[in-house]
Parts: sequence; C-alpha cells; structure tokens
Amino acid sequence: MRIERGRKHTPVRGVVYGIEGIGKSTLAAEFPSPVILDTEEGTHHLDVARVSIGSWDDLRAAVAEIGSKQGEFRTVVIDSADWAERMLVEHVCSEGRKKSIEEFGFGKGWVIVAEQFGRFLTQCDALIGVGLNVVFVAHSKVQRTSPPDLSDGYDRYELKLSKQTSPLLKEWCDLLAFANYKVTTVEGSDGRTKAIGGKKRVLHLERAAAWDAKNRYGLPEEVPMTIEALAPIFAAPARRPGWRDRVAQAATVEELGKIGDDADQAVSDGKLTPEQREQLDAAIAARHQQIEQVPA
Repeated sequence: MRIERGRKHTPVRGVVYGIEGIGKSTLAAEFPSPVILDTEEGTHHLDVARVSIGSWDDLRAAVAEIGSKQGEFRTVVIDSADWAERMLVEHVCSEGRKKSIEEFGFGKGWVIVAEQFGRFLTQCDALIGVGLNVVFVAHSKVQRTSPPDLSDGYDRYELKLSKQTSPLLKEWCDLLAFANYKVTTVEGSDGRTKAIGGKKRVLHLERAAAWDAKNRYGLPEEVPMTIEALAPIFAAPARRPGWRDRVAQAATVEELGKIGDDADQAVSDGKLTPEQREQLDAAIAARHQQIEQVPA
C-alpha cells in the first residue's frame, strides 16, 4: 500500500460560466497556452489558437488528437459546454434515427445523452493525465428551485445544461466559477431599493443561494474576473514527460515495450482512449524502426 502525504498538484478541471457578453471566452484565452475548441464560432475576435468544431464527432476527435500532441499547449478550452451538449443531442438523434430527443420516449434519449457526456468527461480526464488543464466555458440560465426544507422557492443562476448532464459536469470539475457584474443596492429617498454599480466583473467561487459555484483550491469566495486572480491554481511544476515524450526518449526496444504495457493499463483505467492508443502505437512503431536502424 502506497501512502502519499501533503497536497498533490494536478492540472485544472475547470468550468467558467456566466451571463451573456461578460467576457468568459476572453478570460479563457488568457489561460496558460490555450487551444480553444470552438463549438459556437464565438472566438473569432480573439488572437488565440482554436479548432472550429462542427459536430460531436469533431469535438471527440479534436480532444483525442490534442492528447497525442503534447508540448504546444497547456490548456484545452471547450467553448461552450452548452453548445457541445446541443451537438451531442443532434448526434444521439441521428444515431437513433429520431427527429428529436423526446421521440425516444420516457426520458430515454436524455439518459443516452448523459451516458455519452460522461464518457466524454472520461476522455477529458485523459488530457488531465498527460498534464493538460481542461476548462469548459458555459452560459448561465435562471432556474426556479424549491428546496424541500423551505416553504417557497426562489430563482438562482445555474449552468445552461440539461438536468441530466449539468450534475455530471459540476461533479467532475474542481473549479466552478460564476461570472457576473458586482451590483449593490441602496435605499433611495423614496423608500425604494435601487441598484448601483454593475460595471465591475467578478467571479463567485463559493456556492450561494443565488448561484452554483465551488473551488477546491482555497481561493476566496469572490475574486476579480482576471487571470491574475486565478493564477495560483495554474501554478504548476514542470510537466512530467507525456506518452510522446517517453517514446521519443526511449533508447531500447525493451523501453518501448514497457511504454506499451503502461499504455494498455492506462486504457484499462480510462486514462487513455482507444484512439489515443492507436496513435501511440504508430509512434512506438516508428521509434522501434529508428532504434533498429542505429548501428550497434
């Protein structure tokens, strides 16, 4: 039994969501060495590396390919989660030959959506496993909630996702940041409450009655909406060698065999997808040929 002590740094599993036009994508573009998987064509105004995503298959393929090409990027941003879910719904309907998700009947379609979204999060964990941060950008919606311990319900901000996939994403992430404008209220001379401010952008990092949020990094409950405020969670030691690095550094056929065994275990553990395993096999075969061609 191996016992570890102290804090263990891992790449960031993050979600940044908020109201329209507040600058979520702009903030994501400031994350460490990002590549944005753009599902809604909303980052054209940003000077950033991006991949235009037109379908659910495109999104899964992009994640698999980025995972096999380590070194150029440190953060993978999916912008946005709700548009990705929309693509997934279209994908499930197409596979099931249905015109809408409701045609599956009795919520079965949404169960399939949640299962495939969960598998996609496992694919994102493969990126975490090779040292990449993974951050989802999402829109917010106002949802009525009625807690069982209260006599009346109230409105709150939540992820603009279905009730099946939203809990999966919230459980998966270590940072759930709600972006909004800072508004304060004062009582006017006429006795009415008035709002003032509304120009300062903030990130809420702890859950409140009015919004979902959390962070496992010990950050304050509210911070300015700037990359400087989030910088501590990205402060990481040098990235450990990834699969491609190990293959390139291998000097013997035996080392390549050990890498293959480790990759098989990673696939079994869900840390490496079959597609990534196939790409790794090609790299191993090429390195094997290089080693055999070196004169003894």
